[in-house]
Amino acid sequence: MKVVVIGAGFGGLASALRCAARGQSVTVLDRISGPGGRGREFVRSTNGLEFKYDAGPTVLTAPQLFEELFTLFGEKLSDHIELMPVAPWYQMRFADGSQLDYGGSTEKIQSEIARFSADDAKAYPAFLAHSQKLFQKGYEELGSQPFLGAVSMLKALPAMIALRADRSVYSATARYFKDERVRRAFSIQPLLVGGNPFDTTSIYSLIHYLERKWGVWFPRGGMARLVDALVALGLRHGVQFEWNADVQTITTTAGRATGVQLQDGRHIAGNAVVSNADAGYTLAHLLPAAQKRTKAITGKQYSMGLFVWYFSTSHQYADVPHHTILFGNAYREVLHKIFESQELSDDLSIYLHRPTATDTQYAPPGYDSFYALVPVPNLAAGIDWKTQAAPFKALLQAELTRRLLPNLADCIVDEHIVTPHYFADELLAPLGSGFSITPKLTQSAGFRFPNQHAELPNLYFVGAGTHPGAGVPGVVTSAKVVERLMFGAVQ
Repeated sequence: MKVVVIGAGFGGLASALRCAARGQSVTVLDRISGPGGRGREFVRSTNGLEFKYDAGPTVLTAPQLFEELFTLFGEKLSDHIELMPVAPWYQMRFADGSQLDYGGSTEKIQSEIARFSADDAKAYPAFLAHSQKLFQKGYEELGSQPFLGAVSMLKALPAMIALRADRSVYSATARYFKDERVRRAFSIQPLLVGGNPFDTTSIYSLIHYLERKWGVWFPRGGMARLVDALVALGLRHGVQFEWNADVQTITTTAGRATGVQLQDGRHIAGNAVVSNADAGYTLAHLLPAAQKRTKAITGKQYSMGLFVWYFSTSHQYADVPHHTILFGNAYREVLHKIFESQELSDDLSIYLHRPTATDTQYAPPGYDSFYALVPVPNLAAGIDWKTQAAPFKALLQAELTRRLLPNLADCIVDEHIVTPHYFADELLAPLGSGFSITPKLTQSAGFRFPNQHAELPNLYFVGAGTHPGAGVPGVVTSAKVVERLMFGAVQ
């Protein structure tokens, strides 16, 4: 079999490796100049110094998924990548000045919660046990299983009912914790995969146990080094890669995909096609007219957009941890503006990444590297980012200066911003969404984009919009789903 993979994000790379391990001939095509997709790296030179930034994912929470890929070829991940533990996983800072170090052992987490509420600290083991049940059912049992239609959903329905998947992550969390700050700290995880905690199915509360089970890690040199290691692994075992290869159409004949047509006119033939481009974009734009499905975009609710400010400083903020989440004053109201009324709020919640807290070599000696991410409405909101980007960045900078990074303006030596237009134009994400479709109940499991096309059985889909979902673990697991569909079992 000759397999053509569209897109070299984590899902495409994992699929390419799994197919290669099966002895297939694999060609990976990506329209941009290098691998990674959302996980690519920005490298910038300023005043003779090189500054780099992981463009997307900032940590690794299920390293065994990558260990599996190397094991398929008799190799070890640890021979190629050094994984460093991140501690705390996240530092949560609230508008009232209080903070909670999130992560670690049960005792450590309970002691942190106890500073807010003794009763909530006592309730934590029960919350953890609930998260473990969700993990065992939603991730271990169902995560790599294909969902192709109503029958597969009906089989999973009893378990979903028993686990109260109809509840939101926030409402499920609120059953255990009473302090609003603790509720926020333990319900924010859906935002890391594109969901509103007040709308995302409570199945996603499994993320907490996933973090507890395998920890939170950072590859030395950044997440992009993990991407490089996967590409190198593929090259060692016969996978071919082509960059700046813009796929215009997936070609079909007699109900089968036959390869892809590139913008430069070339046709790359294949017995199977795996698309790591957004599944909605693929269905709406990359198929012949007869198979196109424009409602793949208009009929789904896409995640929020992202405003990301990448910057480096000549001052090192040694007391700032690897991850800081700065909560604004409001929570439900701001999320409503982002996901529902699609308004740009001036009450910012900020995800701040400082990789130099873990990897001191990530920036030039004496410098610090950051990225600050703010959830914003996607492009359906019609926000004019050409005029709004500068004032919004100024607001973000002022908030970071006030709450965490004093004298920031005086020490910035390099900076770069992206808005939802980057995701739409560079990554072909519908509506400039950061995480494809939202993980609400009616867009979960069999209600997400299918991992296999209903009419073209040799066309497969991996990535954030497919089952099991967004985030690095979900995206890499989607390749296991496709392997099962292609070959009947997972190695």
